[in-house]
Amino acid sequence: MTAAPQLVVHRDKELMAQAAAARLITKIVDAQAARGSASVVLTGGRNGNGLLAALGSSPARDAIDWSRLDLWWGDERFLPEGDPERNVTQARAALLDAVPLDTSRVHAMPASDGAYGSDVEAAAAAYATELAAAAKPEDHGPVPTFDVLMLGVGPDTHVASLFPELPAVRETERTVVGVHGAPKPPPTRISLTLPAIRAAREVWLLAAGEDKAQAAEIALSGAGEIQAPAAGAYGRSRTLWLLDVAAASKLPRSLYPPASA
Repeated sequence: MTAAPQLVVHRDKELMAQAAAARLITKIVDAQAARGSASVVLTGGRNGNGLLAALGSSPARDAIDWSRLDLWWGDERFLPEGDPERNVTQARAALLDAVPLDTSRVHAMPASDGAYGSDVEAAAAAYATELAAAAKPEDHGPVPTFDVLMLGVGPDTHVASLFPELPAVRETERTVVGVHGAPKPPPTRISLTLPAIRAAREVWLLAAGEDKAQAAEIALSGAGEIQAPAAGAYGRSRTLWLLDVAAASKLPRSLYPPASA
């Protein structure tokens, strides 16, 4: 039985980003102390990039041993290398170029002008192979046991590039898939699947703004994952929804402690 999601509601999106960044620093430092290294799955979008920018401006960022951190992505827009719409391009601008990462441990998803050309299925399969190669025997599966996997929640309840009712959200075997016909541009993407997402110790879902309020309400009210992909995103030990007051505005107060605001 999956543990119930935990909710933390912050006053506004800026405070949410700062608090989430502080939380992430602590998780990474603890994982490195316990296991020697840490692995995190990044998300794009305004909330994911806001968190990275807040982490970059935090004095506590130097507590992280950046050389012992593996970074993965939950999804990517299948566009040319360096395209400003790619999640990895935005992450580099927000944080990654400013910290001393081991470049061999920054696992960007393939670009559309890379080794696989325009074949998004081949690019997705290659990323699945890279994940499998990084998995250790104790992970008991084809992907590493990520310490933290972050996801933005779309107004339609999509997470990563898993959109309601589309084939990718129904995938139960593969860990990475090509996505065609996404309802928001660009239509072609690469995404982790729900089985890969659920390999993480902790899954954090980020939602800020009034346009996310209905999505949070639907996903947290018992909706099915095919209709509401965010409802199917949960971690092995913890599932954490990080919201601002606007995104939580349609939720019953019984779902989260009053002190969390």
